[in-house]
Amino acid sequence: MKPARIIVICVAAVAAIGLALVVRAMGSPSGEPTAVATAAPVETRPMAKVLVAAKDLQAGKRLDESDLEWKDWPVDDVNPAFITDGSVPIPVAGEAPAAEKADAKPTGAVAAVTRAAANLATSGAKADYVGSVVREPILAGEPIVMRKIVRAGDSGYMAAYLEPGMRAMAIRVTVETAAGGFILPGDRVDVVLTRQSTLGNMAGAEGAGSKFSSSTVMQNIKVLAIDQSTRAGDDAQTVIGATATLEVGPRDAEALALAKSEGELSLILRSYADTGGPSGRVNAQRQSSAVRVYRGGAPEVVVVQ
Repeated sequence: MKPARIIVICVAAVAAIGLALVVRAMGSPSGEPTAVATAAPVETRPMAKVLVAAKDLQAGKRLDESDLEWKDWPVDDVNPAFITDGSVPIPVAGEAPAAEKADAKPTGAVAAVTRAAANLATSGAKADYVGSVVREPILAGEPIVMRKIVRAGDSGYMAAYLEPGMRAMAIRVTVETAAGGFILPGDRVDVVLTRQSTLGNMAGAEGAGSKFSSSTVMQNIKVLAIDQSTRAGDDAQTVIGATATLEVGPRDAEALALAKSEGELSLILRSYADTGGPSGRVNAQRQSSAVRVYRGGAPEVVVVQ
């Protein structure tokens, strides 16, 4: 190999080594390995399921499945009065955060019982609140709180369930006078009065007799409850009780109270197809009158309805 070619190869090798050193020096001026930049982890807030109104709810509204829905809510912002599904524990007011509780000693059985009671009172399935009555207006998306609703069986439920301007009145019933027990809360009925009238001749010479008559005094009346049951069970087809609570107007309540004193009242179950008619008294509860009829010269008293 010629000496000139050897010199060129050596110069090229030295140049390559020098270029590598320059590149290395430019990439790491301090001589330490370059750190790889990583994105900071995004902190996720724990979420709980809170029961909220699916639409605007007015006072007196009886809740059904479509009126309620679950909504994701940050656990830190959940008020103890909110209703949750119970899947995520909700800290009690004044309780230390989870990070601080990890190194803290248990506060005793009192704190555990308080926490369990709070979770029990404000958790459950949506079905547990279906049938409740709205006590105060609730806006769409607003969390449901016990202060604004009345659940079946709670005190004040009947007063909240009544339509504005209506009254609740109970009458005594039996299996025979309540359609064999097939009348359930929420059904519509007619109220029939059966009364006994005394007959006899006006002069009193003949022995007195008696006659029974019946008439409809109320029509299309809503049954609020049978005894203390305001809603029949899911599989119940009959409800047998001693009293039936009816929803009537103020003047109808007076007429119904008078009818109770005159004879026996029976409830006649109406078809669902006949619940759209008028509701209340029938012909202002016509009173019966006695008419003297002469037959063959002998007077006889006839009761006319």
